[in-house]
Amino acid sequence: MTEQAELSALLTETRRFPPPAAFAAQANAQPGIYERAHEDPRAFWAEQAARLTWAKPWDQVLDWQPPFAKWFVGGRLNVAVNCVDRHVEAGNGERVAYHWIGEPEGDTRDITYAQLKAMVGQATNALIELGVRKGDRVAIYMPMIPETVVAMLACARLGAPHTVVFGGFSADALRSRIIDCDAHIVITADGGYRRGTATALKPAVDAAIANLPEVQTVLVVRRTGQDIAWDEARDHWWHEVVERQSEDHTAEAHDSEHPLYVMYTSGTTAKPKGILHTTGGYLTHVSATHQLVFDLKPEQDVFWTAADIGWVTGHSYIVYGPLANGATSVLYEGTPDAGGRDRWWRIISELKVSILYTAPTTIRTFMKWGEDLPAGHDLSSLRLLGSVGEPINPEAWMWYRKHIGGDRCQIVDTWWQTETGGIMITPLPGITATKPGSAMTPFPGVGAEVLDNEGKPVDNGGAGFLVLTEPWPGMLRGIWGDPERYRQTYWSRFDGLYFAGDGAKRDADGDLWLLGRVDDVMNISGHRISTTEVESALVSHPAVAEAAVVGANDAITGQGIVAFVTVKGSVAQDADSGVALIAELREHVATQIGKIARPRQILLTPDLPKTRSGKIMRRLLRDVAEHRELGDVTTLADPTVVNMIDEKMRTAEDEEA
Repeated sequence: MTEQAELSALLTETRRFPPPAAFAAQANAQPGIYERAHEDPRAFWAEQAARLTWAKPWDQVLDWQPPFAKWFVGGRLNVAVNCVDRHVEAGNGERVAYHWIGEPEGDTRDITYAQLKAMVGQATNALIELGVRKGDRVAIYMPMIPETVVAMLACARLGAPHTVVFGGFSADALRSRIIDCDAHIVITADGGYRRGTATALKPAVDAAIANLPEVQTVLVVRRTGQDIAWDEARDHWWHEVVERQSEDHTAEAHDSEHPLYVMYTSGTTAKPKGILHTTGGYLTHVSATHQLVFDLKPEQDVFWTAADIGWVTGHSYIVYGPLANGATSVLYEGTPDAGGRDRWWRIISELKVSILYTAPTTIRTFMKWGEDLPAGHDLSSLRLLGSVGEPINPEAWMWYRKHIGGDRCQIVDTWWQTETGGIMITPLPGITATKPGSAMTPFPGVGAEVLDNEGKPVDNGGAGFLVLTEPWPGMLRGIWGDPERYRQTYWSRFDGLYFAGDGAKRDADGDLWLLGRVDDVMNISGHRISTTEVESALVSHPAVAEAAVVGANDAITGQGIVAFVTVKGSVAQDADSGVALIAELREHVATQIGKIARPRQILLTPDLPKTRSGKIMRRLLRDVAEHRELGDVTTLADPTVVNMIDEKMRTAEDEEA
């Protein structure tokens, strides 16, 4: 029996939603694409790369020396030219690149491709004046404002790899990343807006680079106007340095394998890993997946990835993928409820957004707030919905389809990682008959398999370890400065195969279901049960909006299942009804999965601890469940939530005692 053989009791789905004939007829992905890619993956990826503008064609599609890959060897191109200049030269300069919406109501800017080109030219010239040269690393610590995109593109244009650090990270986290990639310049802002308040960013930069003489320059965007400390020898205002530059800059073409950016994945104990992505393969991957997975029609679509640029989703599907395809995107600074819980639906209605890409945690939050909010706005412009970041449970998928998509939108549930660069497993709209909760099948040209503990493919209906069997263009090229850690982390579990820690199941039809991290598997009396499966069972109950499940130490069973549940707004929440609901939920899980999966403890809570990107911090919930001192909470959207849950847990246990 494999380590995940008992994870598949719940994740079975008979509902199927084939694409409407009219959608299929006009879809970017047409029948035959899978067969063509399977017969010759390298030719398929070369076909996708040819959609870009190359200053020099490649000599070789792939040089594969496992686990090290080089794609489009000998080719030269410039990412910024592909994302901006070529669209202007093609006569699309007046097309809007970004509808930027600040958190404060009415704080908006529309930026065309011609305007973006001018801004990137100025920023590139400013970086040159400040001493940045090709190959230098640039740290970016910014809010969701247009200047963040401009800074990234200016770095790409110059060939200076950027490392964008999420604006919610602490000064210590920023410092460790600056040191690891040896950045000598930081681009930041005085602050940003969060839930109606101007929050500071520059003070964290000052703290991060204290006693770091290597950082000689800090470039600061004035966003909030708040008072900040200033070092005249080191600090420079963006509006003073950038906006006086020439808009013209002649871009150099860079080698296809030239480093584009380093993105750090945070670990709870080990040093964060600097994931390296390079130029030609990465841009090929994100532009191809963006065009095919989202069925992008740049002349008519308004595309919205509701994420933060500080995460890989923002890099690939707010910046590089959409811009490479000449898309019009929404760039939104605020939280989902900034200015009211219907803020997103107002934005979609006003801008006629046609494609929305967001996380299951956000969808479940909207479920909790109720369907009346989206029902109050015209969402008829939407034609495709996407899900990203973690497995989506079937009930959230169905709610998304019905209440946001009006039962007419195609849904693409996507699996990928910081390390993969772009989408790897997904339905293709127009081709795939989708199932609620399933990511379905690998993207054309991608090889994936589910293996048991001995490294053998599981049969349909079986669960195990998700591996990637072939190199792909957007793959990480290594961990910055540590090739051996790269080899050990991703390529040592199964010889010659990429494994990054996720479990998956093949259902009876052979379609793929993601089970989350293998680490998120609980050992209950010798039975291995997925937290994803128990969470899906809980959310399938009509009273539940969202659930997070962790395994906590148990003297009898090894681990006990502890569930944290938020209920829908219409559900009564007095003490008696709460006790009854908890009992009902425990039995509901037992019915859905089996008695072995019945939670030891369920805590009803008005909210769950989430990062500002929307991910539930289960690590902190494990701390709560095991009464440990709470770990770092600086990345949480609302740090008070976990303290409230901790207090509520202790109170509940005192009452039980």
